[in-house]
Amino acid sequence: PKIHHTRSSPGLVSIELLKITPSLPIYLTIGVDHLLFGFDHVLFVIMLLYLVRNTLEIVKVVTSFTIAHSLTLALSALDIVTLSAAPVEAVIAGSIVLLAYENLNGKTSLIKQYPFLVAFAFGLLHGLGFAGALSEIGLPENGTITALFLFNVGIELGQLIIIALVLAALAVFHVRYNRLIYETPIYFVGCISSFWFFQRSWQILSPLVS
Repeated sequence: PKIHHTRSSPGLVSIELLKITPSLPIYLTIGVDHLLFGFDHVLFVIMLLYLVRNTLEIVKVVTSFTIAHSLTLALSALDIVTLSAAPVEAVIAGSIVLLAYENLNGKTSLIKQYPFLVAFAFGLLHGLGFAGALSEIGLPENGTITALFLFNVGIELGQLIIIALVLAALAVFHVRYNRLIYETPIYFVGCISSFWFFQRSWQILSPLVS
């Protein structure tokens, strides 16, 4: 079956299948697409990579993020844990703002000392965000666990693609040696994620004040 993307707001992607009952392997593709087209998740991963300094830290951060979002994705997809999507998406945007700030702040902080813990904590929220997209698609009655597993593997493949591209850019262009080039993406990410945070927060608060 084919996949159709619709964008309801910046950073949010809804994936709709053009068949009611997709075959199980398509969930792998859906997972890859959701990560690559879910710009808030992409920016979060990029900001995480800015925090780390060596290969071991990269492995620890990526592993922590993977374990965390896999856990909440499964719990939410199986209706064991449920949270409203609006506040989750707002906090996800806020997590990107926080990482952008930490990358520009020259002072030592707990986040810089233990980035893998931050990756795990916010990974729990990102897993709920992934589950929100999956809930719009639905899981097949037969093969629920397999479909969930394939979707998660697809997310990891998309994440690895982003990581490989970012690390390659840092290596090829040596951006760490040019402060302006190195910091410009951080400012860009900080600005757009701040916009998302205020936009999503207003969507939550506006019905209360209207």
